[in-house]
Amino acid sequence: MTAGPAVVAPEIVAPQVRNLASLADSLSGWLAGRLPGARDIRVSNLSYPRGAGMSHETILFDADWREGAFGRSRAMVVRIRPMRNTVYLDDLFDAQFRLMQLMSESVVVRVARPLWFEADASILGAPFFVMEKVSGRVAVSYPPYSKQGWLVEASPADRRIMWEDAVGQLAAIQRVPVSEARFLELPGGADGFDQEVDRWRRFVNWVDPDGRQMTLRGTFDRLMAVGPANRPEGIVWGDSRLGNMMIGANFKVAAVMDWEQPSLGGALHDLGWWLQIDHAQTAGQGIVPLAGMGSRDETIALWSELSGKSAADIAWYEAFACFKMECLAVRMVAIRDMPANVALSVPGSRTAVLLDRL
Repeated sequence: MTAGPAVVAPEIVAPQVRNLASLADSLSGWLAGRLPGARDIRVSNLSYPRGAGMSHETILFDADWREGAFGRSRAMVVRIRPMRNTVYLDDLFDAQFRLMQLMSESVVVRVARPLWFEADASILGAPFFVMEKVSGRVAVSYPPYSKQGWLVEASPADRRIMWEDAVGQLAAIQRVPVSEARFLELPGGADGFDQEVDRWRRFVNWVDPDGRQMTLRGTFDRLMAVGPANRPEGIVWGDSRLGNMMIGANFKVAAVMDWEQPSLGGALHDLGWWLQIDHAQTAGQGIVPLAGMGSRDETIALWSELSGKSAADIAWYEAFACFKMECLAVRMVAIRDMPANVALSVPGSRTAVLLDRL
């Protein structure tokens, strides 16, 4: 009998890994102050998600306790603010929690219900927040979900259900009024688009303080020289991709996750990022897209229909998304040991190719 291909289990990619037994004790004591009337609190089944969660330390756990004569339990997630080797320049940890609250209250966007925010860093070594755990599966990026895993094993019909609902949730974010998220305003301009551009101008200076990344900087200048005419307002999720969605047993989105770099930059930033990530997970690695998953044109058309916003000039936003990814790659190389066999392209070069096609 011929052996089938080896299946590689996703790895823990958290920025740091701590002693989970010690964490359980700390959370048990902390929950006593958040659950009035609770006694015999026990935190168990702590684990890091695999193949996801590179920028923030995220730990899943179960909490059990008694209230009077009754036993209670709840599955939860704790997300801890990174204190060193941060991936992003702007600290938006508080805003991340507030945005999740806003999305939860909106009803149209499905998120894990945020429960409590803790600003006291002495408890876990950094501020943190706790949210409800949502059951489901994640299409992990490492290894690519289009190459192996549960999504490959799903039927084309089920994949279609998931794709349509995922794009629907991406579009639903644009139905939440910008006026309700003014706490996301950043320096750098009067409107959200200018603020988003300035955020990445500052990011380049942060990762390249000596001005050595000439291709990266030159590409940024080229992007600014051909900036888009279409700049619809909108809340930016930040890391908009299928891998940041929890998928339920019915193949619909159970929760939109990872809101660590939001802004008011405009609706098309998320769509451009989504399209670039989808390309990177498939054709960008020589992988044929799975049957049932929508094409680039289908995704643009469905998103435009459901959001009610024009996707004109989307090619520029895709190029800008690629530029942001290259900036992040420079940062990741700086803070993490990269395998010797990993060959990185010159920062800014991939974006330059996209600009050449505009």
